[in-house]
Amino acid sequence: MKILISSGLILLLFMTFLWVASVIKKDASIVDRVWGLLFVLLATSYYVLSDLNYWRQILVLCLVSIWGIRLSLHIHLRNKHAGEDVRYKRMREKAGKGFWWKSFFTIFLLQGILAFLISAPLYVVQVMASSSEFSWFDGVGVMLWLLGFYFEAVGDWQLTKFKANPDNKGKLLTTGLWALTRHPNYFGDACLWWGYFILALNSSYGLLTVFSPMLMTLLIRYGSGVTLLEKDLGTTKPGYESYVKNTPPFFPKFW
Repeated sequence: MKILISSGLILLLFMTFLWVASVIKKDASIVDRVWGLLFVLLATSYYVLSDLNYWRQILVLCLVSIWGIRLSLHIHLRNKHAGEDVRYKRMREKAGKGFWWKSFFTIFLLQGILAFLISAPLYVVQVMASSSEFSWFDGVGVMLWLLGFYFEAVGDWQLTKFKANPDNKGKLLTTGLWALTRHPNYFGDACLWWGYFILALNSSYGLLTVFSPMLMTLLIRYGSGVTLLEKDLGTTKPGYESYVKNTPPFFPKFW
């Protein structure tokens, strides 16, 4: 419990600092750039404060760091000249002059709480005792992580390369991983978290963290991910209706 409280306070301090920076910059969307880093921070905190010393702890810490740093760097490079995201602009307009302090609770504290809850499998791996022997949970978990990282990283790279070509302005990317699913990066992110959960099953407490990948998957599929992103695409992208009919929104079609 002490580790959870200490890690939670560290996260709260970090989110408060980030909120202050957003008020100064008048850009709440900087919170998106550190989403992956929140889990790196939490996993590192759990590991440092834990008395355990398993190879699995190092493995998971490395996996989380690779994913989190890549994701945050990608979002930073993508958004560094874009200004505040339209979602936060709408929230700013709706909240009026009080947005500066409301944003702490509705954006920064909320995302911090979500990250804290979702990090449950990471906590179990880093803090709860488990067998030091390699198990099939480890094999399946790592394979799922690799699949997820491939879909997320390669999907992001393909989209970035596509958008960098001026000839593709206003067009849809319908090749590569984007021919298998309309959101390969989101599908990959979900796979990663199911991988962390399966790795946590090496502990007797691991099964209790099943809410973590379920929550992440639901958020990506029906919350701030697929549904929100596709809200206006039907009216702004030519050929989108045909793309929707032939390409699943989330789970890839491998046939």
